[in-house]
Amino acid sequence: MRTRFIWILVALLALGAGLRLFDLTDQPIDFHATRQLRGAILARGIYYRLLPGVDPALRQQAQSFAASTGQYEPPILERIVALTYLLARREAFWFARIYNTLFWLVGALAVFLLARRMALSASSGDDTNTEDTIVWLTALVSLAYVLVLPFSVQASRSFQPDPGMTMWLSLSALALYRWSEEQSSPAPGWKWTLLAGVFCGLAVLTKAVAIFIVAGAFLALILYALFSSRTKPLAASLVGLLRNPHIWAILILMIAPTAIYYLSRQGRAAEYFSSWTLSLSHLLLQPRFYLRWLNLVQELLTPFALLAALIGLWLARRRSRWLLVGLWLGYLAYGLFLPYQMDTHSYYHLMLLPLVALSFAPLVQRLIRFLLQKSRLWQWIAAGLVVLILAFLSWRSLIPLYSQDYRGEPAYWQEIASRLPADGKIIALTQDYGYRLMFYGGRKVTLWPNRGEIRLSDLRGSSKEFDEFFAKRTQDKSYFLVTAFRQYEDQPALGQMLAEHYPVLAQTPGYIIFDLTDPLEQSTP
Repeated sequence: MRTRFIWILVALLALGAGLRLFDLTDQPIDFHATRQLRGAILARGIYYRLLPGVDPALRQQAQSFAASTGQYEPPILERIVALTYLLARREAFWFARIYNTLFWLVGALAVFLLARRMALSASSGDDTNTEDTIVWLTALVSLAYVLVLPFSVQASRSFQPDPGMTMWLSLSALALYRWSEEQSSPAPGWKWTLLAGVFCGLAVLTKAVAIFIVAGAFLALILYALFSSRTKPLAASLVGLLRNPHIWAILILMIAPTAIYYLSRQGRAAEYFSSWTLSLSHLLLQPRFYLRWLNLVQELLTPFALLAALIGLWLARRRSRWLLVGLWLGYLAYGLFLPYQMDTHSYYHLMLLPLVALSFAPLVQRLIRFLLQKSRLWQWIAAGLVVLILAFLSWRSLIPLYSQDYRGEPAYWQEIASRLPADGKIIALTQDYGYRLMFYGGRKVTLWPNRGEIRLSDLRGSSKEFDEFFAKRTQDKSYFLVTAFRQYEDQPALGQMLAEHYPVLAQTPGYIIFDLTDPLEQSTP
């Protein structure tokens, strides 16, 4: 019986890997190109810094480009990819897809193990074979969800730290749950204590916002231990917890690596908090902010899964419920801390995938137990329905991969770069903060803000009159490059200013270059 389930487990992991490695070598433009190209630029900068015998000018350019992207988290994945470049003796950004696929599979396996552990705690114990089947099937359903959902496939193969962070979060939840189980024994071991601390610390180090999730889970399980103890008064139990070295070990391992890293950053964390939390906190008072947040989440994760997760949260056993509630409250605190990203950046919700999969597991367990009491016909119908859903979701996951081809991007941007004048500074309204031009064309330009930045500036209360703004942004610039034509059309004031006051130096269907050094008014007699 178990052998059959193990083969299903292996098949699901193979399916998850195959979906993510499909179209492996296509350019990193398929999902949040800005974030992926930033990772590729950082990896290139590290690679050329380490590569012996490289042209000093090329090394300087690569490092300069990497430094211009800014760093808000340690470049762990980028460093791993750069070291792989050295071993492979070539630069191939798609190594990041392989690594993130492996990270996601490990995280999915952690979700499987935790869902199985939670289901075991909720087993009735009446029929060992039947309950074992229910436990395995429940965990396999949770595993399948995090492996084949289209959003999961698209986001978890992208060149960014979030898949790795989600892996560490899944491992942290598993380790914290097992640690909580051991705390009820007279002499708990240190294995799960150390694993929980290390996994939590690595999640937070990979991306600092993970602190909300791991802290929420950790605090919830501490409260579970506090309120589930009925042998001592509450005050005595609290003192006992505060004296527990296991708790302090996890807390130190969770915080110390990231604290050391950011204390050496000389105020960058404070700058991030000021820019993205304080200046945008007024969004929290707008009801439409929460509606947009919920709308995006249900589009990414499906309304049915969210409803099932809510029901499963209510059905979960006590320890499982405390853990899940802690994770959900941590996610909510995280969203309130970064309100702007909650309805503009889909990958900021990637961590929800394992959480939703774990939350609906108690409901799935009840449904499977109900089906096993029915006739074989109903069981085969349910199995066929699950297979059809898996096939449909897998097909949906592949649609954006085989329907879009970005292999022409390098030549396109190299052509634009070759046409750019070298006798003056250039300001550009271009895609992805200029990263495409930087990564493929080897040219760095000053950026004209896109509509998203203008909206963000308005939200922060720093909008200015256009003429004054244009004069300030184009000061000391000789040319204005336009490649993002949809952005250009959305800024009619910019289009009118350039078309009426500056001559076109070069124009193709892919770009326009305006000459800012020779205004039309000055050249008119």
